[in-house]
Amino acid sequence: MARYGKEHKQATRQRITETAGRRFKRDGIDGSGIATLMADAGLTNGAFYAHFESKDDLVTTIIADQLRGQREWISSTATDRAGVERLVREYLSPTHRDNPEEGCPSAALLDEIGRCPDAAKQAYTDGLLGFIDDIAAVLAPRDPQSAQAKMLSAYALMVGTMQLSRALTDRQLSDQVLEQGIQNVLTLLDIT
Repeated sequence: MARYGKEHKQATRQRITETAGRRFKRDGIDGSGIATLMADAGLTNGAFYAHFESKDDLVTTIIADQLRGQREWISSTATDRAGVERLVREYLSPTHRDNPEEGCPSAALLDEIGRCPDAAKQAYTDGLLGFIDDIAAVLAPRDPQSAQAKMLSAYALMVGTMQLSRALTDRQLSDQVLEQGIQNVLTLLDIT
């Protein structure tokens, strides 16, 4: 029986984290068992432990990967104040609301991340502060630290707005919540 090389193992691990990340954001961490996650990746349950020590290890990896991807998107979008506004509008859009599996891990998983082990919470904290500090540097280039707390508050408002808009059955009301959230965040960040 031929052994797979290191590159194949890395590609397989990446496939697991990508498919599991989408599944977690759609169905939740607790609502996604290893069997389902591995089936999504086209693999058997037994293959899981060749890549991760436990589901908690997978969750920590996915949180770090998802936030790294989010930071890449943010750093390419929020290069100036107009970019920060574009980011807020894209984040609080019906498209993001209607596609949680492709969107922000915070809006989809924050309540569950709060109940995760410390390693997952640390991965979340590190990833979050990375992109919060990037945006703060755009908003206050001479003193980004001064903008960090304001940006954290704005992000909390964005995440909560997205979560509320997803929970409403009235589409028109949900759209209004998103639009008001955009205005509130832009006002908070002095971008309007």
